[in-house]
Amino acid sequence: MRPAHLEKPAAPRSTLKTIATLLPYLWEFKIRVILALGLLVLAKLANVSVPLVLKEIVDALDQPRAMLVLPVFLLISYGILRLCSTLFGELRDAIFAKVTQRAIRRVANKVFGHLHSLSLRFHLERQTGGVSRDIERGTRGISFLLNFMLFNILPTLLEIGLVLVILISKYDIWFSIIIFLTLLAYIALTLIVTEWRMIFRRTMNNLDSKANTQAIDSLLNYETVKYFGNETWEAKRYDEHLQSWEKAAIRNQTSLATLNAGQSAIIAIGVTLLMILAADHVIDGNMTLGDLVLINAFMLQLYMPLHFLGFVYREIKHSLTDMERMFTLLDENKEIQDKPNASTLNARSATIRFNHVNFGYESNRQILFDISFDIPAGQNIAVVGHSGSGKSTLARLLFRFYDVQSGNILINDQDIRDVTQQSLREAIGIVPQDTVLFNDSIYYNIAYGRPDAMQEEIFAAARAAHIHDFVESLPEKYVTIVGERGLKLSGGEKQRIAIARTVLKNPEILIFDEATSALDSESEKRIQVELKRIAKNRTTLTIAHRLSTIADADQILVMSHGRIIERGNHQQLLASNSSYAHMWELQQQEEADKHHPASK
Repeated sequence: MRPAHLEKPAAPRSTLKTIATLLPYLWEFKIRVILALGLLVLAKLANVSVPLVLKEIVDALDQPRAMLVLPVFLLISYGILRLCSTLFGELRDAIFAKVTQRAIRRVANKVFGHLHSLSLRFHLERQTGGVSRDIERGTRGISFLLNFMLFNILPTLLEIGLVLVILISKYDIWFSIIIFLTLLAYIALTLIVTEWRMIFRRTMNNLDSKANTQAIDSLLNYETVKYFGNETWEAKRYDEHLQSWEKAAIRNQTSLATLNAGQSAIIAIGVTLLMILAADHVIDGNMTLGDLVLINAFMLQLYMPLHFLGFVYREIKHSLTDMERMFTLLDENKEIQDKPNASTLNARSATIRFNHVNFGYESNRQILFDISFDIPAGQNIAVVGHSGSGKSTLARLLFRFYDVQSGNILINDQDIRDVTQQSLREAIGIVPQDTVLFNDSIYYNIAYGRPDAMQEEIFAAARAAHIHDFVESLPEKYVTIVGERGLKLSGGEKQRIAIARTVLKNPEILIFDEATSALDSESEKRIQVELKRIAKNRTTLTIAHRLSTIADADQILVMSHGRIIERGNHQQLLASNSSYAHMWELQQQEEADKHHPASK
């Protein structure tokens, strides 16, 4: 379960608001929308005309043999109208396809772009799988809603209207009343039973997800299951989920059979009443045999689209819910935004100043207290301290993933809140402690630092990070896929790729966030030499745990509980014989114990 403070139920969004959000995307192709609606009307007019022509054919053939003439024109017209009712429908789908797919593309891209513009806070609290499913289901919902609402519900209502107008104008009012009441009873039954059935459907989906989750979890932990010989236990748990699903599925199927039986009973009663009334009129001579066929055909013709009403109603409700969840993502406020008149950062020979900065991720838990320090252009300032002292928060604030609560951060005397986020982040390169790679090739992951870089530049960056020879030794060289989050590579290999990526970006400001933590001592020494080379003449912030890696920094800040408690270079801090000197002594002792374990 997510912690209570992370639960953020979306405010209910009205159906009309959801549809209104979608309309501008449809109106991009006005002519196509108008054409599609025109073809929809033509298709329905052709459909309604079929029984009228059928009536004329029956009446023409319902003559004494001597007077019979083959109604060729009527038969051809019947065939043409049948074709047109289908043809206009297919043309409508073909013309409207671009409208639907472009709307899906535009909305999905807008949501995707919006998610990238949201703050780090949102992304730390969100569930990636859930957000991904919201976008997937939402875009699928757009397609379903447009196709079924425009091309099923609307045409059916239009057809019902046309049929009732024809019946009222040509026949006894009771024909229209019977058809209207039959359809009303049919729709009422369908909506009520479908609403009731949705409980079973939701239960089925929920149980199916649980069974699927348990099965995947069990298979992912295959080795653990084998270690403890729990195959039977896992199968039993899986079967318990399936048993519950089976019960819900049976109830779902039974309720569907009940609905179908009820629908058929209503249509049968309606048709029977119409036939009795029509037959009575035929006997009285007020109507012909063709009229009886016409009324019966109208009833059956209206029944066909209504047969799917329960399914369409349920799916439209699901689609609106899915779209609502997706559009709710667009309503998420951007915590960090560029000012309307934001300027471009001038990062040449960058001087960085943290000026009385106070910050906390939550309002009731402050992380940084009155932090002030300068990084002169081209110098390396190192920050050390115990875990949780606020070191990595400095890097996040410099990237402006969050805004400070008070104080400010300046680069070349420009407040970073006054410049565009794009120009700010272009100027900074980071080698993070935890390197996460894309599930793509090594080449792609290095090139991500500057996607338009030439191949030789990418190879040069790899050489600078001491990863080129290793990559060349692999069977697939630079096209080797690194796996999900780079799991096919060791920590050290991932770290070198991260260094190569930053070298390729060639930024004015560098941040090393425990950049060599995943490397062994020998590799660390080699990489440290390279890091010093690429950091030369660049403004650098180094966050470190191992003090030996920052002993030659221009200035070292020692942090504890969000405050700077000491500052100075390595020699000055050792001479002061305080926190830094104590940390240095402990780490030197650990190194000595590693190299001479027998002396313990």
